[in-house]
Amino acid sequence: MGLFVAAMVVSPDTKSFVLRQLMRTGLFNASIDEQGPAALSQPAVDFDFADDDGYVQHTSSLQGKVVFINFWASWCPPCRAEFPSIEKLYSTLKDNPDIFFLMINEDTDLSAAHGYLEREDYSIPFYRSNGGVPREIYTGALPTTVVLDKAGQIRLRHEGFANYGSAKFIKELEELMNE
Repeated sequence: MGLFVAAMVVSPDTKSFVLRQLMRTGLFNASIDEQGPAALSQPAVDFDFADDDGYVQHTSSLQGKVVFINFWASWCPPCRAEFPSIEKLYSTLKDNPDIFFLMINEDTDLSAAHGYLEREDYSIPFYRSNGGVPREIYTGALPTTVVLDKAGQIRLRHEGFANYGSAKFIKELEELMNE
């Protein structure tokens, strides 16, 4: 038991493995809850983000698409735990023109992020925030996931890890894309 506790304290891989096993129980399945009219009447959120080449875009330019935003870092065990489910979601929906995956990396060293994705054989692209991100979107907790509808309204905001690769969540995103 002592070795297990020590491994949990020292090893991000061990922590993410244990968290991934907990996700398999179904207790951490993501869901887009129905929000009342007051939540949807808030102004759309907008912030800048850049790709590896420095090309800057705005979330407002993505209106007309559902935007799946995830803030993550390669050193974050809960981020590592949920990443396989995000990769599954991405693999399932990446060819759909009505969705955009905005994976915002929070590593200070981009080579760590690239190395992690290569080691794990993940194909999802990532971006960096380019300036301030509204607090309605991100307060600094990792991982944080936000889903914007086609009008740029927040439909899901979740801090902590979750399973985004479930059939139920994929169906909810497809329904949102069809609105």
